[in-house]
Amino acid sequence: MTLTSPPACGLPHLDSWVFDLDNTLYPASTQVFAQIDRRMKRFIAQFLDVPEDEAFVVQKRYFHRYGTSMRGLMIEHGMNPHDFMDYVHDIDYAVIPPSVGLDQALGGLEGRKVVFTNASLSHAEAVLKQVGIAHHFDAIFDIEAGDYIPKPAPEIYRAMLARFGLRAEASAMFEDSLKNLIPAADMGMTTVFVRDKQHWAYDATADTSHCHHVTEDLTQWLDGLIAARGAAQPARGTG
Repeated sequence: MTLTSPPACGLPHLDSWVFDLDNTLYPASTQVFAQIDRRMKRFIAQFLDVPEDEAFVVQKRYFHRYGTSMRGLMIEHGMNPHDFMDYVHDIDYAVIPPSVGLDQALGGLEGRKVVFTNASLSHAEAVLKQVGIAHHFDAIFDIEAGDYIPKPAPEIYRAMLARFGLRAEASAMFEDSLKNLIPAADMGMTTVFVRDKQHWAYDATADTSHCHHVTEDLTQWLDGLIAARGAAQPARGTG
């Protein structure tokens, strides 16, 4: 898997920036997902009245079958999604460090910025506030906005683009999940895989052929893009 830099032209055809939330806008090393994962297991154990080890098996089976454990519980057991999200997102957000660098990078990135997440709106708002970057985003497309159908279902990408009036060919998508970048690439979006060796799904041999760019430092990559765009700006004004 080769790390890439923004091209020297600075991707001038792009005017919209779509960011996944968890493990993308903050590092996986914070172990936020570990907190959520534990609370999912506890909720399922209580909801189904089964031991936690059995609940964990159900949790992972539904995740792989339906895209999220929550959707599996909704389909198989008629669960209220709000009860689930309120419980599993009752976590300690203080483990997420504010990022002055990312705040500055997003401030220098011209164009519309949206968050596209399989999590809840309240969770997304809490994360963005903790990182210190909420003011940069025009909108959030959460799991409820997608009628609880999660990424990587292609229809949800189309719904997100349509809701915000974005053109796929003029948009970039940043994700920590390789499978979630496949529909984006198929639709003509520029894809940026934010790789983290501490991510629970890290695989050095994974297929990244659908990723236009791969980075282990989102802030650094954005800084490079902004610099490339700035360097290219005078050239477009001459001739």
